[in-house]
Amino acid sequence: ILPIELASGTREINIPANAKWAQSGATIAGGHRQGDATNQLNEPCGLFVDDDQTVVIADYENHRIMQWKNGDTTNGQIVAGDEGAGNGLHQLQYPTDLLIDKETDSLIICDPGNRRVVRWSRRSGTTQDEVRRYQLGENNYTLVAGGNGQGDGLNQLNRPTYLFVDRQQNVYVPDCYNNRVMKWTKGAKEGIVVAGGQGKGGAMTQLSYPNGIFVDTLSTLYVADTRNHRVMRWTQEDKKQGGVIVGGNRQGAGANQFQYPFGLSFDRHGNLYVTDINNNRVQRFSVE
Repeated sequence: ILPIELASGTREINIPANAKWAQSGATIAGGHRQGDATNQLNEPCGLFVDDDQTVVIADYENHRIMQWKNGDTTNGQIVAGDEGAGNGLHQLQYPTDLLIDKETDSLIICDPGNRRVVRWSRRSGTTQDEVRRYQLGENNYTLVAGGNGQGDGLNQLNRPTYLFVDRQQNVYVPDCYNNRVMKWTKGAKEGIVVAGGQGKGGAMTQLSYPNGIFVDTLSTLYVADTRNHRVMRWTQEDKKQGGVIVGGNRQGAGANQFQYPFGLSFDRHGNLYVTDINNNRVQRFSVE
C-alpha cells in the first residue's frame, strides 16, 4: 500500500455559487526555477492553507516540507525534512501531501517513498511518531471505494490519486487514468461519476489526468485538470459539463497559465491556491 494522498475533507469552506477568480495568479511560493534554496521549490505537490493564510507545501523532489507565510513571497521556511532522502525519523522521501492537525499543532505528512504517514511536531520540528498504518489481512479496515481490480467500471478505479471526504462521509476520488472523478456514498457498492468520464480530452465534458480536488459546502467540485493545464468547477446541477475557473490558456509560465497543476486548496476567504508542478511554484488566485 503506497500512501499518496491524505483525506482533505477536514474543514468546510463557503464559496458562493457564482464566485469568480482573478485570471492572473500571484506567485506566493517558489517561481525561481527548480532548486533547493529557500526561495525555490522542486515539483511541489500537495499543499494546505492555514487560517492565517500560511501555506505549507510538500516539496516532492527536495524531500522536505516548506512553509510560506502570508505576505512573504521571498523565502520560505523548512519545517520538516531537508536532511536528504531517507527513512530516518528526521527524514522524508518524496512527500506528496500534508495536513495541519490543530489539536496537536503538528503536520500529518504522506511519505510514500518510505510507505508511511508521519506526524511532525510544529513546535519541536521533529517527527513524533509514525501514524498507524492498516495492513491487508487485518479485520479493522473497511473498503470504501474500488477494490474490484483495475478498470473503468463503476465499482472500479484506475490509479486513484487524491481524496476528499465531506461531512456526510461521501468519498470523492480522482480516478486519474479513467479521466474522471468518482463519488462514493457511505456503504455504496458502486461509485457515481461526478466529473469527466467522457474519455481523455479538453472539452468542457472531459478531463485529462485529474489530480487535486476540493468540495465546498454547496457540494461544488473543484478539480486540478493536470494535463489540460486548468482548474475546473463542476456543480451539482450540471455533472455532465464543467467550467474552467482559472488556466486553460495552453501550457506555459505566464500568470494565467500552468504547467501541470497538481494540488489545490482554498483559504477561508475563498482564494484559490494551486501547485504548478513544472513551474515549481504555488499560485494564488484572488476571489473577486
